[in-house]
Amino acid sequence: MRAKAFSPAHITGFFKAELEKEEAVQLGSLGAGFSIQKGVKTTVNVRSKTEHDIANYGIRVKGFNTGDIRVSEYVLNEFLVDGKYFDVTHEIDVPVGYGFGCSAAVALSLAIALNDSLKCGYTKTKVAQIAHEAEIKCQTGLGDVLASYHGGFEIRTKSGAPGIGEVQKIKPKEKLEVIIICFNPISTKKFLKEKISSVNGLGGRMVEKLVKSQDMDEFQDMSLKFAQYIHVLTPKMSKVIKELHTNGIKCGIALFGETIFSLVLPDKKQKVLEILKKYDDGIIITSKIDNSGARLE
Repeated sequence: MRAKAFSPAHITGFFKAELEKEEAVQLGSLGAGFSIQKGVKTTVNVRSKTEHDIANYGIRVKGFNTGDIRVSEYVLNEFLVDGKYFDVTHEIDVPVGYGFGCSAAVALSLAIALNDSLKCGYTKTKVAQIAHEAEIKCQTGLGDVLASYHGGFEIRTKSGAPGIGEVQKIKPKEKLEVIIICFNPISTKKFLKEKISSVNGLGGRMVEKLVKSQDMDEFQDMSLKFAQYIHVLTPKMSKVIKELHTNGIKCGIALFGETIFSLVLPDKKQKVLEILKKYDDGIIITSKIDNSGARLE
């Protein structure tokens, strides 16, 4: 019994945490962001357990590694079957801890693959709710499962897991390239603990404003303003942003990481890359928007 699923990585430009509800599926965040065509591919192979298998499952990670497999273990424990061994491989092609919603993509791709390999018959919404609950319980994120589930460029207008939370999708008028540079990771758990009280008022107002304007340039401006307001910009980030702006290029900040993104028309792509390549200690990623969301491969 084998299955493979993909979940796009997701970048959040700004958000408002909603943590007052009792049930995990109702918790989450409002905000805005976009999914990219890079992310996490998870392969699940389920076989009969043998006398040589000490545990019930094995987890391997290829590509960018994560030292934290709590989310995978949480999802697996929702699907474990007596007498079966679960061989799981995560292929991660974006850096972990830099604001790409990796834990959500891991949880979501794993849950979708497990449901298919075991022929559980859960709806895609139910499967995504398990992934969302894993994120909430492990304190690794708030709204990325909802966003990656839908894909595209989204405004999260109601918090919660898929089936409860709601998104409004924005279709860009023209095809945009996504260019990203990452310098250092930021711990989501640490960030949420320290910053949550300062972000909610501004994040909520920004959601309302973007729902009205539906404007990509405004989204990038708001993302930058949000990052400045919560004091996450480092001197290096400020230097990169200044150079991009001097060249007439808009950009925003991926939460949570020392990561700058720019959504540009294809004719500006080369100019952005020329600027970013000067910063040789950064990881540069180029992609396109993923409009399909999490899915079986």
